[in-house]
Amino acid sequence: MTASWPPAPLSVDEPVGAPTLLPARAYVRAEVLAWERRHLFAGTWSCVGRVDELPAQHGVTVGDVPVLLTRDGDRTAAFANTCRHRGHELLPDGGSADGRVVVCPYHAWVYTLDGALRAAPRFRDVPGFSAADHGLVPLPVEVWHGWVFVNATGDAAPFTVHLGELAGLVAPYAPEKLKLAARHDYRVRANWKVIVENYQECYHCPRIHPELCAVSPPNSGHNYDLPGAWVGGAMDLREGAETMSLDGRSRGAFLPGVDRRRVLYLALFPDLLLSLHPDYVMTHRLRPLAPDTTRVECSWYVAEGVLDASYAERFWDRTNRQDWAACESVQRGLASPHFRPGPFAPNEDAVQRWVTLIRRAYLGTPPWEGQ
Repeated sequence: MTASWPPAPLSVDEPVGAPTLLPARAYVRAEVLAWERRHLFAGTWSCVGRVDELPAQHGVTVGDVPVLLTRDGDRTAAFANTCRHRGHELLPDGGSADGRVVVCPYHAWVYTLDGALRAAPRFRDVPGFSAADHGLVPLPVEVWHGWVFVNATGDAAPFTVHLGELAGLVAPYAPEKLKLAARHDYRVRANWKVIVENYQECYHCPRIHPELCAVSPPNSGHNYDLPGAWVGGAMDLREGAETMSLDGRSRGAFLPGVDRRRVLYLALFPDLLLSLHPDYVMTHRLRPLAPDTTRVECSWYVAEGVLDASYAERFWDRTNRQDWAACESVQRGLASPHFRPGPFAPNEDAVQRWVTLIRRAYLGTPPWEGQ
């Protein structure tokens, strides 16, 4: 069973003529973000991190739903982060523990890592009480190439349907075999959708990304039109450039079996941006904090044996900060009473696909259904 997908609390009808951006209120209104948190984040498949970084117990808020993740050997599970007694959170958002059992801090109900109720103080002699009836509520969870995805409402389409044909594009890079080389946390004063829209076009690159344009032609490549809840495409490397770095040189190890002349930029709905390079994988994981504020966790993954990935980190930290400044300016412009949605340029087709996906979701069509 999948979510009923009630329409969002705003009108998204397009004017007659060329397709346009969403209306400004989609980027600035608190009630719209509240709807998105429930339906687009909790109601689909949100990325909650890397499986090899999970402790035995971890609390995280997925959209607007508190979730408890547990890890027991190779088994990863997800549960509603609410005690079956009085609803107290078992761990706070961002909290973690390494114990073999989960203990509610309110009345000390005890659960195993597979969600079963082990002990409920003073309930031993209560007539009709059965621990088997009060286990934690399980939630769908999937581990894909080392990333953990959770459907916090429990009613999304299967993860394979959500991925669609993205799976075949990512598989050659085998991200699960790569190690974390660096990570930056950014707080960007822009709506999460503005960040994805910026990520999906290089129309802006000649104006704000001189380093990027030196190693990759901004008009190169193509965008994909394939099934799944994602958008994206590929760009070429310039002649003589080995990778995306300040001098175009790689100081890492090239990944076997991948195209060494292109870089893939893929946005898996709703919150994981995948940048696949010949010699490293970079991700941006988004968490909306407010209509105009987004936390962005940027991570770089390289092959085992690579000791220094600073060549990639320096290039993208500079590029990220250029993007964040642009996104923050867009957000300020969206808040102007004079903003009107503009048309898409011919090379903004991936942005248009993303906006169409969002628009259809607002109107009641889940993002995993064909565009």
